[in-house]
Amino acid sequence: MANKTLANAKNAKNDEFYTQYHDIEKEMNAYLEYDKNIFRNKTILLPCDDPEWSNFTKYFAQNFENFGLKKLISTSYAANSKKYKTNYQPTLFEVNDPQFDTYKTNLNGKIFILTKDKNKNGKIDIEDLEWHYLDGDGDFRSAEIGKLRDEADVIITNPPFSMFREFLNWIIESSKQFVIIGNMNAITYKEVFPLIQENKMWLGYGFDAGNAYFSSPFANVYGEGVYNSETNLVKFRNVCWFTNIDHGKRHQHLPLMTAEDNYKFSKHKEIKGKKYFKYDNYDAIEVPYTDAIPSNYRGVMGVPISFLQKYSPDQFSIVGLSRYTKTQGMSKEFVDAYYKSGQTGTICEGHPDLCYYDENNYPVVPYMRVLIKFNINEVIK
Repeated sequence: MANKTLANAKNAKNDEFYTQYHDIEKEMNAYLEYDKNIFRNKTILLPCDDPEWSNFTKYFAQNFENFGLKKLISTSYAANSKKYKTNYQPTLFEVNDPQFDTYKTNLNGKIFILTKDKNKNGKIDIEDLEWHYLDGDGDFRSAEIGKLRDEADVIITNPPFSMFREFLNWIIESSKQFVIIGNMNAITYKEVFPLIQENKMWLGYGFDAGNAYFSSPFANVYGEGVYNSETNLVKFRNVCWFTNIDHGKRHQHLPLMTAEDNYKFSKHKEIKGKKYFKYDNYDAIEVPYTDAIPSNYRGVMGVPISFLQKYSPDQFSIVGLSRYTKTQGMSKEFVDAYYKSGQTGTICEGHPDLCYYDENNYPVVPYMRVLIKFNINEVIK
């Protein structure tokens, strides 16, 4: 249900999701624990933000001195430019400022900048933010925001779900460091997976138990199990952090059993007492669970995309993604058996998806698989 509602939000361009402070803190701590100076003397840009109430802005402003930041820039998108319209009311922070403009507050984005102890109280924090209206509406694709991107060293934000591909490309073309939130299914996009395969981008530390909670002005449109009326938060399970900044979890090796021990002790009924099935149209074995990867197998293995949450480039190499892998194609015999088995998914002869026959000679086409193999020095002999 959560994944479906996130997809619906993406399709409807409901992009008003605000990240919780503790989630930002937990994620950034992972990078700081790996390299305490990762943000030192850096300019951080927080685009796609609403600085007056953004937890990203609050977090980095409050930690400006702790991190040794050079400059913090946060920008917002104009109310009238948003796809979802609300009865927008400017904050008292804006209204009480002499530069407040009743015309610009709806049509122009805003920029908040932090560089110095403006109020002379001996520390640099959120009280020292300076702001003004942008010339445009704050769209990240504008030349105005593009200049800010080029000035920045690190880009951190929760970008619009509906524009993730375009936003990621906007970052990649600038060769900046980044930490952004996105739908885990973005891993399968043709613009995204090559970055992961080539170790130019990877998953961040992650949300607690894989559950991401967001506030939203549209939270109450979601059903039970997604919207919590007590907290006014929505929960999505299929959301993760994407980054090109290193962290310790990325170098933790998966503790795994040999194939023989998996047959004896695996907690998964699909593995225990059975075997690993070979694909009918590609030289690899099917491994339906990350913790069932056999530590002593030297060949290629197909694993769920959730494997990438625990992927260490020190332990594994990524061969490809089933969607973009050249297979031998499904044989006519397999296609016939597939339909005779009563399955309704649409496939055709020559379809690129991986397929195999299970122990009952039942035709199976698993959901998309990441194809991996152990780095040679990691294989237990």
